Amino acid sequence: MRSRSIVGFVAAGTLLVACSGLKDALTAHVDVVARAGSQELSVTRLGDLLGNAKIQVGVSRDNAAIVTEMWTSFQQLAYAAAHGDSLNDKKAIDLAIAPIVNAQKLQRFMDSVSKTFKVDSGSESAYNQASGGLLAARHILIGYKNQGVPPSAAEKDSLKKKADVVRAQVTPANFTEMAKKYSTDPSAAQNNGNLGVFEKGIMIPAFSTATAALKPGEISQPVETNFGFHIIQRLSYADAKNDFSAKFSQTAVRVADSTYMAQLATSENLQVKDNAATMIKDAVKDVPKHRNDKTVLATAKAGDLTIGDFLGWLETFPPQQQITQRIPQAPDSVLKPFVKQIAVQSLLLKRAETAKIDIAAPEKLNMYNEIGQLVTNVWQALGIDPKALSDSAKSTAEKEKVAAARVDAYLDKMMAGQAQPLSPPPPLKKMLEAKYEASVNSAGIDRAVERATKVRASADSARTANQPKSQVPIPGMGAPPAGAPPAGGPPPTSTQPPAPKKP
Repeated sequence: MRSRSIVGFVAAGTLLVACSGLKDALTAHVDVVARAGSQELSVTRLGDLLGNAKIQVGVSRDNAAIVTEMWTSFQQLAYAAAHGDSLNDKKAIDLAIAPIVNAQKLQRFMDSVSKTFKVDSGSESAYNQASGGLLAARHILIGYKNQGVPPSAAEKDSLKKKADVVRAQVTPANFTEMAKKYSTDPSAAQNNGNLGVFEKGIMIPAFSTATAALKPGEISQPVETNFGFHIIQRLSYADAKNDFSAKFSQTAVRVADSTYMAQLATSENLQVKDNAATMIKDAVKDVPKHRNDKTVLATAKAGDLTIGDFLGWLETFPPQQQITQRIPQAPDSVLKPFVKQIAVQSLLLKRAETAKIDIAAPEKLNMYNEIGQLVTNVWQALGIDPKALSDSAKSTAEKEKVAAARVDAYLDKMMAGQAQPLSPPPPLKKMLEAKYEASVNSAGIDRAVERATKVRASADSARTANQPKSQVPIPGMGAPPAGAPPAGGPPPTSTQPPAPKKP
């Protein structure tokens, strides 16, 4: 199995370190948003960065926090570069990549477990009975003109008559030809109306119900949906066999997996705390603070799931899912089962370790190399790699200043749309957090947002004032001068409907 890559840039999402202690509160006050290394991010600086941004980014507290995190991560990397720290300590890397390693162990364990499942590949009898909720069909759509807009009685009557005429001509032998000729489904030209094998639930109910009522090879009378009228043929087993067998096996494995996990939860007496949802909502607001939090979210015979464990598992989700950002808005009714799901994964990992599932030494070495390459890539992107700093400065203090200035220059370019937004992925962030001190002042972020709002409003007003005056009269502000030609022509009487969703 290919190891999951940890090299690459991903969007930032959470604050690095919250302001802590009376000393920070007294010395940072509200003029400073964040500190990292020997540098400070001021309210004015952050407010101007966000307010004057040329990229499409709204002025909000969340976005201000993201920019603050980028600045903090960059400055920690700048400090490391100035001090010649390549962040290559293997023990630190092991701690940082532990969630990724655990996810790989778990996947390998489940792969081995899945091989023990007795899974039917999908017989003709299973196909005929639509076992697993799987159907296979092709169709001819006589569609409404404007998808999403209820048709008039006249249009519906006209299309129904057309569908009846087409249906009278359709046979299994000429279905492909008739689909090409009459179907208004945009995909018909490529797939001849063939929808392949699909799960019953992904189609609109009227279509799925009509398909399931057919015998394999049988063709329906016109079936009405909100797309129009469908002439459906349920595919024969011979035509759908290969696709059906593959999907049937996949479905069977998913069911077996779910059964295995449910049995595990029961045998381990897994219990999620009643206030687990509240606890994880609080934890994701300041992830670094809770990375080693031993507060228990769920109990089980083999071991408890702590907040720190939970946050580690979140790192294994794809960044685009934005799990950490979505948790605060999610209802408790969703979050409690989610905690249980993570707790089950943690129990499965314990079984994997008991089964001595591990990562081979060459794979681990590759991860170390990837971290090293990642550090180099970020340094070079920011222009702060140690060699470049040595060419520009001699003492460590001078290198710190040069590196910090280049970080600020990169942020300016990034917010102007002239450089790619980047931030170290979770493993590197964790290494930086563990080694280099940083703090974020919540009150400073609030003040920066206030300033950014004023800066953005001023910039918008200036752009509006500099735009040429339109020759099109604004409704309610009077007519054009007598004798002047109409400007812009009449308003459109209709809009183009969105592309129809496939049934």
